[in-house]
This record gives sequence, structure tokens and C-alpha cells, in this order.
Amino acid sequence: MILEKIKETFLDDVHETHECRGDLVALVNKEVIRELMKFLKTDPALDFNMLMDLTAVDYLDMERLPRFDVVYHLYSLRNNYRIRIKAGVDEKDLIIDSLTPIWPIADWFEREVWDMFGIKFRGHPNLKRILMYEEFEGHPLRKDYPHNKRQPLIGPKN
Repeated sequence: MILEKIKETFLDDVHETHECRGDLVALVNKEVIRELMKFLKTDPALDFNMLMDLTAVDYLDMERLPRFDVVYHLYSLRNNYRIRIKAGVDEKDLIIDSLTPIWPIADWFEREVWDMFGIKFRGHPNLKRILMYEEFEGHPLRKDYPHNKRQPLIGPKN
């Protein structure tokens, strides 16, 4: 029912849906991510009121396009439903809309994805590093990040 409703509402912007062991998954165009998430949260029959997690996956070794997926895990407290939404992000256009206007907790999750993968979130109120220090060069969860890369030494700021 949930996946069918998403497909009916967003038509050509849904690339794929499937259910595996009770997990619902939809792969969608990144251009509709904010609209889709607002729909999932506000539709009374769905009521996905909790953004549980937001992360990314780097498919470099699989030679898949687009290279990255931004992955959202949602939960409906009232209905006890879970769903995973994936939006592909191309290496040449590493930007997707921020969900902070819908779920304020997205602030921290999006900052982590920016820090670790280098994916920017359009409209984010304060997109800056959250795990690494500001002078850190690169994004360490990318599969092409050199594991032996030396980082600039920084001292205490007076």
C-alpha cells in the first residue's frame, strides 16, 4: 500500500520500489526529495513522523551511476511502519535539498554526510564539519579517499 501510494503520487520520479524481509525501499529522483518527504510526513494514512537516520553510500567499486545514494530511514510511530528512501547523487553534482525544514534533526545527519562524503545539502542552515576538524582535507568515507593521507597539523587556537 505505501509503495503503491508513493508510485501513484510521484509517477516518473520513482525509479524502483521493493520489499525485502519486511523492509520497504523506494529509489527516487533527488529533485523531488523534499516534496516526497513532506508528503510521507503529512499524509494522514502514512504519518512518517520520524527521521531515524540519514546517511550515504559510495558505489565507486561497483562502477554504478550515480556514484552516491543518500539514504533516509523513516518511521511512523502511529502505524509502526518503516521505509527507506534512496536518492542517487551524481559525482559531478554533489548536492541535494536539505530536509531541515521538515525534520530539524536532519541538521546533524546532513552535516555528518557532508563531512564524511562531501555531499552538500541545499538550504541547510549551517553546513559545516561535525566529526572532523575544519582544516581536514577530503571526505574520509569516500572509497577513493587515500587511507594513508597525511592531514595538515594544526595547533591550539589562541
